[in-house]
Amino acid sequence: MHYNRLGRSGLQLSALSLGSWVTYHNQVDVKSAVELMAAAHDAGVNFFDNAEAYALGASETVMGEALRQLDWPRLNYVVSSKFYWGLDRGDRPAINRRNTLNRKYLLQAVDGSLKRFGLDFIDLVFCHRPDPHTPIEETVWAMHQMIADGKALYWGTSEWSAAEIRAAWEIAERHHLHKPVMEQPQYNLLHRARVEQEYARLYEDCGLGLTTWSPLASGLLSGKYRQGIPEGSRGAMENMAFLREGLTSPARNAVVEQLAPIAQELGGSLAQLAIAWATMNPRVSTVILGASRASQLQENLGALALRERLTPELMARIEAITAPVAA
Repeated sequence: MHYNRLGRSGLQLSALSLGSWVTYHNQVDVKSAVELMAAAHDAGVNFFDNAEAYALGASETVMGEALRQLDWPRLNYVVSSKFYWGLDRGDRPAINRRNTLNRKYLLQAVDGSLKRFGLDFIDLVFCHRPDPHTPIEETVWAMHQMIADGKALYWGTSEWSAAEIRAAWEIAERHHLHKPVMEQPQYNLLHRARVEQEYARLYEDCGLGLTTWSPLASGLLSGKYRQGIPEGSRGAMENMAFLREGLTSPARNAVVEQLAPIAQELGGSLAQLAIAWATMNPRVSTVILGASRASQLQENLGALALRERLTPELMARIEAITAPVAA
């Protein structure tokens, strides 16, 4: 396993990490979570990603129970959560809408996550989306307060624009507050512009680190959707119906077909090739993997072996194939 600094912080994250979106509680119970997290940990993974909204809080509960059963030393692993959507799905006054990053919501949300995890603190906390209805200054002060109170160690953003991240960083700089350290964007062979272009100035100017998600483009880059949507796949899940158009795109699946010979040359799978490619970006601190089975996780962890074989020539071939359809 390779380890990278999270931006300019001193925290080292494994190049590959394990996430829980879609899987925990929905496909993975506590027993399976223990198996998956133990296998990841044995391979050197030290970061486990989560969010308040995943399975309406149940994902954090599953991971928290798995951590209690695994009983690792707290220094040996990093856990995250993300806040924005909240858990309230009932009737409520508009003033208490759940999609927010206001101080009241954030400081209550972190307490809820700590209770579900059964932890004294969360290592990484993210603002899961930008909130156009709350001043960024209010959000920055609230995130700083989480850290000052010892409930979190580092804070960052997820799917914020470069301008929003810079505004938050400058507010923190001006008031001597804890600055945003990391961003969690989607990043894969078909979704690249934000990481490679929009954020380009932030890496040096603000020391931004990246914990990227969806290295397989929701499974598209594994090749499983070349003949349609297979039963039991993410695309077949009713709550993931919004992904189907992209997963069955003829243009995108044609790219996958062209990548297959390169994966074969390297002695690996399409999924391993896509994950290995994402780890090659020096701005990426860690690539978050998703898995519902131990065999799937083991295959994806095998991407590190392919990483060593990705020569500049092969990277150029991959670029030529994917660049025309990448967003």
